[in-house]
Amino acid sequence: MIGNGFMGAAHSQGWRVAPRFFDLPARPEMTLLVGRDAGRAEAAAAKWGWQESADDWRVAIERDDIDVVDIVTPGGSHAEIAIAALEAGKHVLCEKPLANTLEEAAAMAEAAERAGQDVYAMVGFTYRRVPAATFARDLVRSGAIGEIRQVRAAYLQDWLVDPEAPLTWRLKKEHAGSGALGDLGAHAVDLSQFITGQRVTGVSGILNTFVDERPVLGTESERGAVTVDDTALFTGRFDGGAVGSFEATRMSTGRKNSLRIEVAGSAGAISFDLEDYNSLGFYDATAPGTRQGFAEIMVTEPEHPYMSAWWPTGHALGYEHGFVHQAKDFVEAVAAGRQPEPSFADGYQVQRVLDAVERSAGQASAWTVAD
Repeated sequence: MIGNGFMGAAHSQGWRVAPRFFDLPARPEMTLLVGRDAGRAEAAAAKWGWQESADDWRVAIERDDIDVVDIVTPGGSHAEIAIAALEAGKHVLCEKPLANTLEEAAAMAEAAERAGQDVYAMVGFTYRRVPAATFARDLVRSGAIGEIRQVRAAYLQDWLVDPEAPLTWRLKKEHAGSGALGDLGAHAVDLSQFITGQRVTGVSGILNTFVDERPVLGTESERGAVTVDDTALFTGRFDGGAVGSFEATRMSTGRKNSLRIEVAGSAGAISFDLEDYNSLGFYDATAPGTRQGFAEIMVTEPEHPYMSAWWPTGHALGYEHGFVHQAKDFVEAVAAGRQPEPSFADGYQVQRVLDAVERSAGQASAWTVAD
């Protein structure tokens, strides 16, 4: 695993727990953790259960006993590491968004294609693996809500409302690529496409930065420029005929980590909110009028996606379980010789949508094709 920050902890939890709750065809060995600072990498490896640590990611590429490279670094380094790993014949799991630029994402998708049929690459859109979100996809696929007409997707956070919140790497374009659009909007786009089975083909959007200067992290008086967006709003069309509205913001006061998806169809609707992790709203428009209304489905039955491996009915899961399911799905796909989903090609497609939003925002919200 390359990286040892917040996502390093989450991915480590996934690799460690997956083989203990799921009967996997191959058992992951948590061999090497790489971080830029040798001391911090060593401490993280000991804490999270990795056998060794290093401070140069090239060590992982060169070692013959490393089969999988898991990339959880800031987006600016994704392309270099992933392409090198694929060219060395290693399977790759890479956090979202796939890269900081469309060109880098294209190069990564091309490298995955060149790697051949026995080398696999997956992008970590982990929220697909939340049981309620996967079940929403299953309901839509089964025809339970009829023809899909409208999608509303919003990823709402408020950690930048305070103008004195420090300037972290996520607020610098050279490290993060974009702000709320890439960090949060990527999830909103991917999850809406995953649930509906349709892809966004064109957008009209705006980007906004409310606080353009913040205290530099670790200093008392120095301030630096914020070079990414705080908020992104855009509308879109899907290739199956649906229309959508999207919001990604770090300025939604009172919302801590709310990824909200609502899909309306000719025969019903579904609604999901990440802050209500184990629940799915379902509206059956074919029921008699006296019995219509959103029903709350607790997605904790053993028949629900992933749930048979966990606890008795009604016993809730949490944020880290999506990473366990991600590790499970990745291992199962690689062991079976099939491409895990979402692929780098899927990640590149999401990147095209994000790029189209940026271009639209720079052209007075002109309609822009996500090609």
